[in-house]
Amino acid sequence: MELSLGLISIGREWGHIKRPIPSLEQVNDLLNTAVRLGIRYFDTAPAYGLSEERFGNFLRTLNQDQLRNVMVTTKCGEHWDNTTSSTFVDHSYESLCASIDQSLTRLPKIDILQVHKATPQVLADDEVRRALKYAKKKGITSFGASVSDLETAKVAVADPLFCLLQFPFNQSYTVMEDVFASAWSAGKCIFVNRPLGMGSLMYDEKGKLKGKAALVEAYKTIMSQQFRGAILSGASSAEHLNQNLRAFHKAKEELQAS
Repeated sequence: MELSLGLISIGREWGHIKRPIPSLEQVNDLLNTAVRLGIRYFDTAPAYGLSEERFGNFLRTLNQDQLRNVMVTTKCGEHWDNTTSSTFVDHSYESLCASIDQSLTRLPKIDILQVHKATPQVLADDEVRRALKYAKKKGITSFGASVSDLETAKVAVADPLFCLLQFPFNQSYTVMEDVFASAWSAGKCIFVNRPLGMGSLMYDEKGKLKGKAALVEAYKTIMSQQFRGAILSGASSAEHLNQNLRAFHKAKEELQAS
């Protein structure tokens, strides 16, 4: 497993404590730092506001070798409404295809396309399956499912179409724990999102920020599971990404020593 970067925070307000989205200069500093540090997987989505557009513009500044080393994942099914600054879900064939086309315009490549807001019904829907065939014709060859419940995860693990599952898991949300073993047995990769509970795990009951040890423990909770894939840091600055990467390596060292 490795540490990767979820890109919701570069496109819209998000997290336990809502903060304005970073400036374009701050975004490029974060992304340049991530590439320099060897971060490989980057996860974005149309529902993340400006995220796809900003990330795509950054990717176009990379040389071909750098771009090959970056794995770009995005989603379809949840959409962003600029007029209301909010999201809405639409898994119709026409809407999914329009979303896929838009993502391909914004991003120079898509390595994995995930079905956002997946449910068992959505994953079995003929229009969704047809839209993924459309994506394949457009050159996207790998697919995943972004899930938040055990029933949907079970369906996605059993479906040969999906190579990746993304779901939340952290110290305060362990509902999805059984998915690790089933995904491992099926040879599926996992992206763990919300490793810090959208930042809430870094604050005590009085609202005081916890220290570095708490960050290490948060990563150890996830890294004690057996899985192929990545933990998605939601860092919104180069400084925070460095802190998360140091905590990730420290957690790995402590787990190996135990």
